[in-house]
Amino acid sequence: MKKILLVVSLGLALSACANKGTIDKDAQITQDWSVEKLYAEAQDELNSNNYTRAVKLYEILESRFPNGRYAQQSQLDTAYAYYKDDEPEKALAAIARFQRHHPQHPNMDYALYLKGLVLFNEDQSFLNKLASQDWSDRDPKANRDAYQAFAELVQRYPNSKYAADATERMAKLVDALGGNEISVARYYMKRGAYVAAANRAQKIVSRYQNTRYVEEALAMMELAYKKLDKPQLAADTRRVLETNFPQSPFLQHEWRSDDMPWWRYWR
Repeated sequence: MKKILLVVSLGLALSACANKGTIDKDAQITQDWSVEKLYAEAQDELNSNNYTRAVKLYEILESRFPNGRYAQQSQLDTAYAYYKDDEPEKALAAIARFQRHHPQHPNMDYALYLKGLVLFNEDQSFLNKLASQDWSDRDPKANRDAYQAFAELVQRYPNSKYAADATERMAKLVDALGGNEISVARYYMKRGAYVAAANRAQKIVSRYQNTRYVEEALAMMELAYKKLDKPQLAADTRRVLETNFPQSPFLQHEWRSDDMPWWRYWR
């Protein structure tokens, strides 16, 4: 047993020495580099998708040259490297640090845009959900936080080169939030929780008026009110549906048949 422990301890010690040697090697190689050379090398690593190496060089740069534009930009580039390396928590922490230390920085619009991108997290699985209109697995808090970051960018820096893209993403996020609400409302309808379903549908109508879910939400409210024996509310809701969606299939007597896509969510 003692021999085994000795071997394990020796292995750990050698591993620690190896890691220390790697760190020391990086520091040694770059010890005579200027701030310009350090930044250029870090940028090359970033552009080559060597994100860990890039972050390491940015950290060396900040430790040796803590003041000046290169150190400030390195903080933003570090956040971007973490974002590209699928490290959202570290990316958000780096952005928060930049915002805290440089609140008036001329690149603050980019910091807000990057924050929105990290939260938006437009990966392939998200795009697949977007195409299939499946929002049940999408965290609405992440959507709201991303929306707030983009909204702050657009409000504070309306002429920013990132404002147009941020606005487009905000529209997607509003649609996502509406989609999340309609998914929850369908869930309640299927289980006969008509008060909860009506409340969720009302939220869609009041908060997400420009999304594609309003028509279904109105139809859902009408049916929920009928189930709750509230004929006046049901009639009022139907009039709103008729006024805004005169060609809606929900207004047809056959809309509850099995070939209608909406009804299958509620059965």
